[in-house]
Order: sequence, then structure tokens, then C-alpha cells
Amino acid sequence: MSSSFKSPADSAKAIAATGGVKNNSPVINIAILGFLAGAYIAFGGMLAEIANAGMVAAGFPIGLSKFVFGAVFPVGLMLVVIAGSELFTGNVMYLTMGILDGQADFGGLAKNWVVSWIFNFVGALFVAYVLAYLSGIMTDPALATGAISVATKKVALSWDQAFIRAIGCNWLVCLAVYLAFASDDIVGKIFGIWFPIMAFVTIGFEHSVANMFFIPLGMFLGAEGVTWTNMIVNNLIPVTLGNIVGGAIFVACLYWFVYLRGK
Repeated sequence: MSSSFKSPADSAKAIAATGGVKNNSPVINIAILGFLAGAYIAFGGMLAEIANAGMVAAGFPIGLSKFVFGAVFPVGLMLVVIAGSELFTGNVMYLTMGILDGQADFGGLAKNWVVSWIFNFVGALFVAYVLAYLSGIMTDPALATGAISVATKKVALSWDQAFIRAIGCNWLVCLAVYLAFASDDIVGKIFGIWFPIMAFVTIGFEHSVANMFFIPLGMFLGAEGVTWTNMIVNNLIPVTLGNIVGGAIFVACLYWFVYLRGK
């Protein structure tokens, strides 16, 4: 009887092979799929802010509030993985594993990471400005207060706090993708994605692409002291670097070393 899931070693092989495919993808494909990935993560972020709105103010414990926020956010990565798109944070793992396994090169890695990061930002901004702000959905004071608070807290993190939280984030995000690869059916992929993503969001780790939605939305809604400069310098730069460390070292390098080294 055939198994409905892959072993960890077979998942590593599949991820390395995917890294090889992504390495050779045309720039236009990466750009389009990068836009979609940024939008998908933003959908999850918008849903999380709506679901969580007012919970702490209404007297719910902060842990429960964080859990509700985290419990609905994973819809974004489900769309990324199952519908297909180019998410920078996942691509950190794919391309690193591909290079280590000889199926990708540094030129392909640079092309993929840069283009996916830029167009993830475009997709997240589109959802933040058009679908959340211009639509009037997030301008409701009950929702706007929470969105402004999220943005303000993110840019107030110190560089080292943002960097360290980002390591934990992409460690879990890439494990979510790893678990999704392990399953050969849709339901298994959904469960494989949900638990690690729920965990990273509930814990409070930092995801660069999610922040491309959360922080601009706060700015559009009037967050005081939040600017494009401090968003990029105080948050996106350290968070992007931390996400690279979390995905490339703690997932791609370690699993390659254990399962694919010398093979």
C-alpha cells in the first residue's frame, strides 16, 4: 500500500529539486507569482486583524487574543503553497537547498530572492492600500485601532529584537513548507502548514512579507511616527536578514547536511 506522505529525506530531495526549478524561472514569472504571494500573505494578515479586533479591549486574555490572531493567519501560506506563488521567505529555503544539492546557483538565488522580495512588497501594498484602506474595511475605528497598534509596535522594536524574532519566524515558516511537502494530499498540506504558522504568529515572531502589509496599513490609517524610512530601516532590513538566517541555516543547511550531504 502506498504511503500518503514523504519521509523527511524524500521531502528534502523534493525541496532541493524545487529550488532547481525556481533557479531557472523567468523573471516575469517570479514577478507575477511574487505579487500573488505578497497579496496572499496580506489576505491572511487582514483576516487576522479583523478576527482579533477588540479582543484585549473586551477583556480577553492576551494569550487568547494572540492565538486568535495566529489561528486565522495561516490561510495566506496555504494559498502560497497550494495555489502556487513565489514567497521570499520560503524561497530562502528552496534556493539554499538547491545550491547545496547542486541544482541551483548563486545567480539564480540572487534573481529569485530580489525579484520575489520586491514583488511580495508590491502585492502586500496593493492589498493594504486598495482592498483594506480604499475599500473602507479597515477604516472602521474598531479595526483601525488594532492595525495602527500593530504597525507602531513593529517599528518600535530594536534592530536586534527584530532580527532575532525574524530567525524564529522563518525557521517555523520553512518548517511549515517542509511539512506541506511531506504530505501528498491537500488536507495533509493544510494541517502541515497550519500548526507552525499559527505558532510563529501567536508567539510574536517577525515575518518580512507580512510586515509589508501590517506596517503600511498602519501608515495609511494614520499611525503617528511610522514612516517609510523607519519601516525599512527599523523593521524590514533586520527582519529580512533574520528570515534569511532562520530559513537558510536552521532548515535548509541542517536538513541538507543530515539527509542529502554526499548523496
